[in-house]
Amino acid sequence: MHMLTFYPLGNADSCQMEVDSRSFLLIDFADTRNPDDDDDKRIDLSKAVRERLDELDREGVDVLALTHLDQDHIQGTAEFFYLEHATKYQGGERVKIEDLWVPAAAITESKDSLSEEGRIVQAEARYRLKEGSGIRVFSRPEALKDWLEEHDLTVDSRRHLITDAGELVPSYDKHRDGVEFFVHSPFADKEDGKVVDRNSKAIVLQATFDAGASETQVLFNSDAPHEILEQIVQVTRSHGNDDRLKWDVFKVPHHCSYLSLGPEKGKEETAPVKDVAWLLEDQGQPGGIAISSSEPIPDEDTDQPPHRQAAAYYRRVCRIHGGELHVTMEHESASSPVPLIVTIDDSGTTVEKGSTATGGGAQGYTPRNRPSRIGGGRFA
Repeated sequence: MHMLTFYPLGNADSCQMEVDSRSFLLIDFADTRNPDDDDDKRIDLSKAVRERLDELDREGVDVLALTHLDQDHIQGTAEFFYLEHATKYQGGERVKIEDLWVPAAAITESKDSLSEEGRIVQAEARYRLKEGSGIRVFSRPEALKDWLEEHDLTVDSRRHLITDAGELVPSYDKHRDGVEFFVHSPFADKEDGKVVDRNSKAIVLQATFDAGASETQVLFNSDAPHEILEQIVQVTRSHGNDDRLKWDVFKVPHHCSYLSLGPEKGKEETAPVKDVAWLLEDQGQPGGIAISSSEPIPDEDTDQPPHRQAAAYYRRVCRIHGGELHVTMEHESASSPVPLIVTIDDSGTTVEKGSTATGGGAQGYTPRNRPSRIGGGRFA
């Protein structure tokens, strides 16, 4: 059995991925909770991840994939993880990282445009790339070539550490490891290497889980805007890889922002651009669910996500597929959210119900009974 845990972090991201008993991966890590606010409903992410690692008798994670270096995807990494580039980040009980996954922009962007924590993560990524181990970089724009040459390295010498859009991550095989990762983004577009649109240069992946009698596809869309999703659809379809856009679980991009669907918010429901509509309406599988890593969906219009109009569209799409839109800060209640756990086994995909939150909002959880299947799709 495989398990995905989407943590309630407000408008921030972290998905914990357990592949059978073989691999432990984190897709983003943003420990956003204010420890001085007893009313903060967000989970203590560091505590939750550490407790789970202790339960599994693990000292570290196999992969920490940081889709981009915005603070809502990296907050707390400098305090929680063992970083190889400086001894000041190696004390105590820091969690070790076997492989760090980052987009090329995390290497090439000027440190002056990054947050303090972003600069620390960048220093770690650059150190590992120069050392030639413990890292995977996604895409190879000219700026990456230039950076490598500045450090007396070449693309060829680091090619084994670079995965381009349209390729599988070589370190995972779905038959051997239970999961494979197909890379959709970032594209190797020309960039100046100084200031980048991180949302457009973020990692977008399709994970395919092998559960014996069935396969389950999960699309991790980071904060991709609709222009990037359009490009992903067009490029993927032009290569005859429509199956690489199928999804049973759709991680809603950018905390349910309408800008990941189209250019206009809409009055009651956001209208997606054509290619994004195809992605959501045609590629979603029976029983398909969407997960928004966000604050509760508001009843009124808001400038910042989540946007009620975007949520209305995602809800309608999920109903078409016999599934449901889930919101991390509403699961299982907005007053006391708990981690949203998705299990994947040979009978399909299940969103676990009946979890218990303890102390200070969602500070701990205990999975209890498995629910009935979602909707009436192929996993019913």
